[in-house]
Amino acid sequence: MLLQEIVRHLNLNIFTANLNLEVEVTGGYTSDLLSDVIANAQEGNLWITLQVHPNVVAVGKLKDLAGIILVNNRQPEEETRRKAEEENLPLLGTKENAFIISGKLYALLTQKT
Repeated sequence: MLLQEIVRHLNLNIFTANLNLEVEVTGGYTSDLLSDVIANAQEGNLWITLQVHPNVVAVGKLKDLAGIILVNNRQPEEETRRKAEEENLPLLGTKENAFIISGKLYALLTQKT
């Protein structure tokens, strides 16, 4: 499923301007521990986290993730947003907590068409 469809279905906020959201999302990974994401997230995953600092962008690029979803209405630090735009890594947000948005993403990605 394309990231732009997920953004629409899950009503996600977009913190990064003018980025291509026509990227294929292969799955999701939920964690707040950077080393866990480095060890276990897969290319094309959407990373769900409450971390808002610039290091999330570095991890997202290292793992070639489709994007990052910030939970609990968290706002990215300005440096994080700027780095995400420079790296062409969509930074998204939701008011939902990690459990709820993970379940919604899972249901969306596994629904039968």
